Amino acid sequence: MSDVYAFIEAEKTTHPVALMCRLLKVARSSFYAWLAGEQARAARRAGGQRGPRAVGLNGRRAAERSRESGRQHHGEHRRPAC
Repeated sequence: MSDVYAFIEAEKTTHPVALMCRLLKVARSSFYAWLAGEQARAARRAGGQRGPRAVGLNGRRAAERSRESGRQHHGEHRRPAC
């Protein structure tokens, strides 16, 4: 699907995006979502930032602690079982 979106991006100065999306049977909103993602990835590459999948071990541990803390907190406020 990325190839279709890349084609639309390359040809959008020649043909209207709405027309190309209709002819290629893709949602216009999906194209713009892909475009926003491409721009964000390009900005991260230019800035040297790591992507969202590059979470280190410490980040995973922090996420696990956060989830556990939430479970404990919400457990205190639950109604007892009948």
